[in-house]
Amino acid sequence: MAKNVLITGGTGFIGKYLTDVLTANGFSVSVLSRGDRKNTDAVTYYKWDLTRNYMDENAILNADYIIHLAGEGIVEKRWTEKRKKVILESRTQPIELIHSILEKHNKSLDAFVSASAVGIYGAVTSQNICTEETQPANDFLGLTCQQWENSADTIGPLGIRTVKIRTGIVFGKGEGFLKKVAPGFKAGFGSILGTGKQYLPWIHIEDLSQIYLKSITDAEMHGAYNAAVTDNTTNSGFSRILANLYGYNLWLPRVPEFILKIVLGKMSEAVLKGQRVSSEKIEKTGFEFQYNDIEIALSSCLK
Repeated sequence: MAKNVLITGGTGFIGKYLTDVLTANGFSVSVLSRGDRKNTDAVTYYKWDLTRNYMDENAILNADYIIHLAGEGIVEKRWTEKRKKVILESRTQPIELIHSILEKHNKSLDAFVSASAVGIYGAVTSQNICTEETQPANDFLGLTCQQWENSADTIGPLGIRTVKIRTGIVFGKGEGFLKKVAPGFKAGFGSILGTGKQYLPWIHIEDLSQIYLKSITDAEMHGAYNAAVTDNTTNSGFSRILANLYGYNLWLPRVPEFILKIVLGKMSEAVLKGQRVSSEKIEKTGFEFQYNDIEIALSSCLK
């Protein structure tokens, strides 16, 4: 029988794309869903409800692998204290539930793979290139990712290989980051944010999905891996390239930092700061990026 991969957050942008990749590679896929969904030939759905701390135990018991993608969006709403709590708990609470079910039934897995983010290195802009050995930052993004990964690390002592994928900004056709920013650029109103010097660690959805596939099939992978192209892309460079792909040069003035801070509050840190990250560790596993040129990557998403 085909090995089963259970995905939390499987109905989101990355989860849906990853489901197609996994099924194309001979895996069966299960997805945890809050709503009632009918099973298909490719996907089996199980119910969960984090507000009641509930998860259908059969989802865990039937899984060979678990990929944890669930989590509230970082830039969906202002970072009030209540919102920060929601962002963190939406990432850690599912792992606590999974851990309790695995432990209760003495259930083993071939691997547990958790999403994380390059935000672990903090909302700062510097010339440093962050590796997996770089210390987590002491700001909201850094601390959130650190606690997220600490939760994932509780699975390892159960004798389960654990992998953490520190993801950059994900480019995909009509989804994710581009779904938010592309319409304005397409309408001719693209602009640079702040100084534009903040780095923009990015990855194409196809490459990210292949990294997740490799993380479950490569038994040598464990621990944290950066999932972002190592280049010098900044917000300014990204903005100019995207405008050019839509057939014009940027003409609007930069959006001043103080305006973004007024509109977004502390959340402005997520768009005004950014560091480069190293992809050396994932590439040493034999992984090769299919998209390592940002213009080609963006062009493929706009077709």
